Amino acid sequence: MQIIWNQIDQTKWDAAHASAGGYLQQDWCYGTSLLTKAVSCHRAEVMQDGQTIALAQFICRRYGGIAGFAICTRGPLWLKTLSASEQAQVYRVLKRSVPIARPRFALFAPNIMATDDASLAGLVRVMTGHSTVLIDLQQSPEALRAAMDGKWRNRLLAAERAEIKIIRLAAEPAHYAWLLEEERAQRESKSFYGLPVKFVENFIHARSDTNKTTLILQAEAQGERIAAMLFLIHGSTATYHVGWSNDAGRAANAHNLLLWRALIALQQNGIATLDMGGINTRSLPGISRFKIGSGGAVTTYAGTFV
Repeated sequence: MQIIWNQIDQTKWDAAHASAGGYLQQDWCYGTSLLTKAVSCHRAEVMQDGQTIALAQFICRRYGGIAGFAICTRGPLWLKTLSASEQAQVYRVLKRSVPIARPRFALFAPNIMATDDASLAGLVRVMTGHSTVLIDLQQSPEALRAAMDGKWRNRLLAAERAEIKIIRLAAEPAHYAWLLEEERAQRESKSFYGLPVKFVENFIHARSDTNKTTLILQAEAQGERIAAMLFLIHGSTATYHVGWSNDAGRAANAHNLLLWRALIALQQNGIATLDMGGINTRSLPGISRFKIGSGGAVTTYAGTFV
């Protein structure tokens, strides 16, 4: 088994990522969009018998000028069917060879639900896993609606009857900068954290065709915007990343209509799965109930391992 670091080109990575149904954190542009003086990105191509069997993207930084940390989230991307012991070997060789200065720690938050998965043998869990909602877009619109919680679907019906106009915003800063400012304000008022807001703009423009990186929908009533949603697109999957609504939007259930229109638009553009961007019923109960009610599968990952 051979690990080749930072030699693969973006075209090959993108094709493999899309075919594997890879999520946001393993998208090439996720890595480039996070780069700063303090944050680096390293990409591994795992080879066996002349074939690429896995890819792994690590986001790396050094804390306190002492220890370096490299984390591979929602990866590796498995490109061949491997046994649990072979996958465990991949984890081991990646840990040994990650190209950051010692002392260092390589962490994995894999796309695995079972904490006792045999592929994780030899790794120690250091953090519990996060939960999210995954919506399968490879089903009919009728099936998507049928899967929704009854109250959620009723709110959607009410929004469809209301005089709400849904428009797609151009992926240019002049059109969406206001939404990112609203996101900053929401984070401050509700004391929640996430990827840097600047990351969104970096990601949107990381590819020349912004239709392949984002979908931004805005709801209007009586000529005034009342709500909006921003989705990040990465290969054959997408992630709900930013949502905003004012009092009028909430009263009109605009987010239900926005998400429904987004599901159809993403589906028509060949997106297979929508990740609703995480749920936390303790600190963000309202948002979490909205995501759970949308009809996707609640999924909890095994955690972070070292």
